[in-house]
Amino acid sequence: MAEARLAMTKEGFYHNAEGYWKGIPATVDGMLGGFSDISGLDIAGSQKFLKQLYAQEKDKPKLFRALDCGAGIGRVSKHLLLQNYKFVDMLELNQAFLDEAKNSYLGESAERVEKFICMGLQDFVPEPKRYDLIWCQWVLGHLNDEHLVRFLKRCKEGLTDGGMVCVKENMTEKGLSFDEEDSSVTRSNRLFRRIFEKSGWTIVKEALQTNFPVTLYPVKMWALKWKDDPKK
Repeated sequence: MAEARLAMTKEGFYHNAEGYWKGIPATVDGMLGGFSDISGLDIAGSQKFLKQLYAQEKDKPKLFRALDCGAGIGRVSKHLLLQNYKFVDMLELNQAFLDEAKNSYLGESAERVEKFICMGLQDFVPEPKRYDLIWCQWVLGHLNDEHLVRFLKRCKEGLTDGGMVCVKENMTEKGLSFDEEDSSVTRSNRLFRRIFEKSGWTIVKEALQTNFPVTLYPVKMWALKWKDDPKK
């Protein structure tokens, strides 16, 4: 765990990750690290999570615009977010992935993607009150703890009243694990909860992704609302 924390502080942490993704093909298999066969299971698990989340809300949630963080070629945007929201913005560090999304992968769905934003999450500042949902999947491991807390705090300003942040990430049993290949970290449930708390968020729903191969990390989903939100 100490080595992983040290890796996150090194100058090359972000640069190495950017270099890794530049070498990855703009395909579903590339986005999922060779595990394209889990895409349908992943989307089904996320859809179930969202439907249950909407059902537990006291007020009918607004389903106008969502932000897809670490969007890649738009797999989640196309098959999940645009199935629930009228418009989506895609935030992605690799311009080649965004080009593939816009020109090919999204097809007609590209017409409902309002912004293709090429930027790392550590630098992104959302437009105030733009999003009803901010979806972060398999991307927060590319932020060190300090930048992750800052990013999550900025998300609050980008949400409409009653808006939520949803996080879907790999999870270690305990502590922190560093992946040298793609320059990312995998956090435990305890560390995620600590970061959410420090960032000002309350967990309003959480669930484990089911039916993934046992050789993969467990994957967990959290829905977050701002602590002072009267609608939580």
